[in-house]
Amino acid sequence: MLQLDYRSGESLYVQIKENFKRLILSKSLKEDELLPSVRALASSLAINVNTVQRAYRELEQEGYIYSIPGKGNFVAGKIEDAKQKSVSEIREELSKIVEKARAFGVEQEEFQEMIKEFYNKGGKQS
Repeated sequence: MLQLDYRSGESLYVQIKENFKRLILSKSLKEDELLPSVRALASSLAINVNTVQRAYRELEQEGYIYSIPGKGNFVAGKIEDAKQKSVSEIREELSKIVEKARAFGVEQEEFQEMIKEFYNKGGKQS
């Protein structure tokens, strides 16, 4: 379900959060679906429960999930605001990447080909 890169420079809680966002936005996880418990997920990933708890807390603050005390964490229903926030974050990151590409003299056509290549590979570099 979740893929973590333990050698990545990105924090584990951020990776967990981004994985769940992807699953929710792609509708792989459905509205009101129960997420794994904090302890169960931490155990299956062999990480500290605080790491999972932080990811869940931030997902809830961003509107992707909601929690019911004693029952667990669930996928939120109306995630359009959360999705728009994600799209805004992507635009902001892309703007920085475009600036960097232009500064290094990457031509527009070459840049567009890079985007197509990465998009078609699911963001993975070969």
